[in-house]
Amino acid sequence: MTGTGSGTPLHDGTPLRVGLVGYGLAGSVFHAPLIAATDGLVLDTVVTSNPERQEQARAEFGDELRAAASADELWERADELDLIVIASPNKTHVPLATAALKAGLPVVVDKPIAGTAAEARELAALADERGLLLSVFQNRRWDNDFRTLRRLIADGELGDVWRFESRFERWRPRPKGGWRESGNPEEIGGLLYDLGSHVVDQALVLFGPAARVYAETDVRRPGAEADDDTFIALTHASGVRSHLYVSATTAQLGPRFRALGSQAGYVKYGLDPQEAALRDGKRPASDTPWGVEPESLWGRVGSGESPLTGGGRPTPTLPGDYPAYYAAIADALRGTGENPVTAHEAAAALDVIEAARRSARDGVTVTL
Repeated sequence: MTGTGSGTPLHDGTPLRVGLVGYGLAGSVFHAPLIAATDGLVLDTVVTSNPERQEQARAEFGDELRAAASADELWERADELDLIVIASPNKTHVPLATAALKAGLPVVVDKPIAGTAAEARELAALADERGLLLSVFQNRRWDNDFRTLRRLIADGELGDVWRFESRFERWRPRPKGGWRESGNPEEIGGLLYDLGSHVVDQALVLFGPAARVYAETDVRRPGAEADDDTFIALTHASGVRSHLYVSATTAQLGPRFRALGSQAGYVKYGLDPQEAALRDGKRPASDTPWGVEPESLWGRVGSGESPLTGGGRPTPTLPGDYPAYYAAIADALRGTGENPVTAHEAAAALDVIEAARRSARDGVTVTL
C-alpha cells in the first residue's frame, strides 16, 4: 500500500493522521490513548456529538485535537487523514466502515466488525477492491495471559493440547443498561457478541478453525434483555476441544485459562491489567513498564495436582502489550508489516458466533 485516498505516500516518515469515530468506553479508554502512544500515529480528529466528550478529549490530547459532530465531516476532508478508527456502537460498524472505505481511507473497526460473517466478508471484499487496509481491534490477542499461553504451546511445554477452557466472567447482578445490554437485535448486544468475540477469536488463533459448535445462552438477571450467561463448546478441526464461558452472573470466578495437554497443564487466574490501567488514566510509555502483573498472579504449569494446593511451577506471565496492535497498524500502512487482525479472521469468528446463536436457540450442535 502506497497511500490513502489523497495519494500521499505513507512511507515518508510523516506521522499518520487518525480520525476516531466514537468517544464512549471503547474510544476514550482504549483507542484514543493507544493511538496517541504509538510512534508514527497522531490523533487528529475525534467524532462525537457530545460536547462534554469533545472537551474531555481535548483536555487529554490537547487543544489542537479537532472535534466533529458527525463522521460525514471526515469523508469531506478524507485527503487530510490516513486512517479511520471506528469505536462507535456495534450497529454502526458496517455503515461507517463502508463509508470510510468508499472515501478511500484505511479502517480499523472495533470488535465485532459486523453482526454477521457475510457482512464482514462484504467489507473485506470492498477493502480488497479498493486496495485499502481493513483491520479489526481484537486487543485480547495482546493480553498477558494469552501471550504467555501462546508461548508455552509454541515451546511444546504442554505437549499436545487436548482441552482448553477460557473464562471471561464478571459479577454484575444488576444490568447497567445501554446498547450493549439491549435485547434489540439491531443493536448487536449481549455477551455472545461482546466478550464472546474475544474468547472465540483467541480459541481460533490458538487451535485453528472450528468444525462443530454447541452453545447455551441465558438471560439471568431481572430486567436484563440480552444474553448475560453464555457457554460455547468448540470442536476444532485439529481435534482440540475448547470450552468458553462469558458471564455477568458469576458469583465465584473461575480460572481465566485452563489448558490441558499430553505433558502438562497451564492454569491462570485473574485478568490482564491493561484495561484497568487505561481506565485509571495510566498511559503506555517507552520508559515505563506496561502490562506487568505481580508474581503472585502468575499462572502455574504442571501435572497431577491442583495449582491451588501447590501443584505445578509458577510461570512468569509475559507483559500485556496492547500498544503492539497500533504499532503493527502503522507498519502495515507504511508497507513494512502485515495487517495484525484481518476482516477474514473476524468473519471466521462470526461464523462461530452465528453457529452458537443457532445452537442455543434450537438445542443442536452445528457443523461448520
